[in-house]
Amino acid sequence: MDVECQCGTVTFKTPAPEPLDIYCCHCSQCRKQSASAFARPTKSGGHMDCFFCRLCGSRVFHRTYDENGVPKSTVSIKGGLILGLKMDRGKHIWMSSAVVRISDDAERYNESPPATPDSGKD
Repeated sequence: MDVECQCGTVTFKTPAPEPLDIYCCHCSQCRKQSASAFARPTKSGGHMDCFFCRLCGSRVFHRTYDENGVPKSTVSIKGGLILGLKMDRGKHIWMSSAVVRISDDAERYNESPPATPDSGKD
């Protein structure tokens, strides 16, 4: 996947050909950190390092840690920066806090989804 920040200063190709998963989180914490209606979360109380473009300030990706404080082997790239990403297969979580209407046929969870490998979820 090709990734590019808003101004084009940060560009890179991911080693994975497609996302492992796509989460659209509607909780109030993610809305505040992203200034958006939804974003991708970390587990409650979890530590996360965020990486930004120095020029335009775009949040490019973040890295979470396991329960022993070791960085996880995957990072979460901000979906809006992945060129050509199809968001229609995204899983909508924390719908109980949603401020926008989501299609009834979208995969959704009232809170967190079941754990997935290396997702940063409990």
